[in-house]
Amino acid sequence: MYGQPLVVGTTVLAATEQDEIYGLDLATGAVRWRTGVGTAEPLSEQPCGNLNPLGITSTGVYDPQNGLAYFVAQSGTTEHVLVGLNPASGVVEVREDVPSPDHQPFYDQQRGALALEDGYVYVVFGGHYGDCGPYTGSVVGMPASGHGAVYSYQVPTAKQGGIWAAGGPVIGPDGTIYVSTGNGAPTQGPYDGSDSVTALTPQLTEIGIFAPTDWRTLSADDLDLGSMSPALLPDGQILQVGKSATGYLLDTAHLGGVGGQVAAGPVCAAFGGAAVSGSVVYVPCLTGLAAVNTAGSAVRVVWRGPADVWGSPVVGGGAVWVASPDSGVLDELSPATGQVRYQLRVASALPHFVSPTLSGSLVLVGTLTGVTAVSGG
Repeated sequence: MYGQPLVVGTTVLAATEQDEIYGLDLATGAVRWRTGVGTAEPLSEQPCGNLNPLGITSTGVYDPQNGLAYFVAQSGTTEHVLVGLNPASGVVEVREDVPSPDHQPFYDQQRGALALEDGYVYVVFGGHYGDCGPYTGSVVGMPASGHGAVYSYQVPTAKQGGIWAAGGPVIGPDGTIYVSTGNGAPTQGPYDGSDSVTALTPQLTEIGIFAPTDWRTLSADDLDLGSMSPALLPDGQILQVGKSATGYLLDTAHLGGVGGQVAAGPVCAAFGGAAVSGSVVYVPCLTGLAAVNTAGSAVRVVWRGPADVWGSPVVGGGAVWVASPDSGVLDELSPATGQVRYQLRVASALPHFVSPTLSGSLVLVGTLTGVTAVSGG
């Protein structure tokens, strides 16, 4: 499983690349139910990629208002289906086909986590690994009830500009949706809307955008700004870090357009989702986790963890938790210094962009073969 496990009451929801969703007992790991929701696509039938098969890749979302958990499955070669199921029974109560705004469903892949706001589930699309075909990044707003208007936004570039970071969209306290986009079509013309942080209304109308001044170079060199989801801070700022290793601090009230950052500074090449605690952002660097302090509207790295400790972190229980894909090790780090307090190997290797889930004293990690629960967190 590539997405985070969800914990609803005493049930752990685990969605897999086989297009199956499991309900596990939180205390024992026993399977309470299993529900198939689609037909996973083998690698041989994909235009390009590195997942075999391709089923449910993203992290789902739970709606406490109606009690349903939502996931998006790749089914066959062109169908992307949103399902809402009962966590207690596994019964599917909502099933909707998610349209592709670029009209290229064969080339679209759904990797970013789902987001929920005011009765809508937001689904983001990028391309398959290898960036093949004529896809364009997009966002779709699907009614959680299964009834109502469907909204969409398409990155206004000629091609690519995928919205693929594993952390998915981020929703502000006023309902504004923030997404980070990847490199678009290299062009000598005006700015094309890619390599951005873009602000959208709940109806997916663009209301703000930021891009680095060197966006053309980033697009030409495959240096996505959007390899990490936006990190939204309590003070209304966003830290955005991408493949180019520069961190940009943005004001959500005015993203500023091209070159409109509040501050910028060197951080790292970042992939996945960051964790936020106060003014500090824990950034998933390929060279080891980095803690970035944004106090005083600055971008300042205060510590870097060991080089082999990388992945999408979470914060809780007075610690930073990160599971490293290459080593299969779960690390507990000091939030203040980055020092490793404890390590435990949970698998021989883990999925890319893996991120733990915290529930009480448990740390849950989705692996290549299931879910591992670690006590003592």
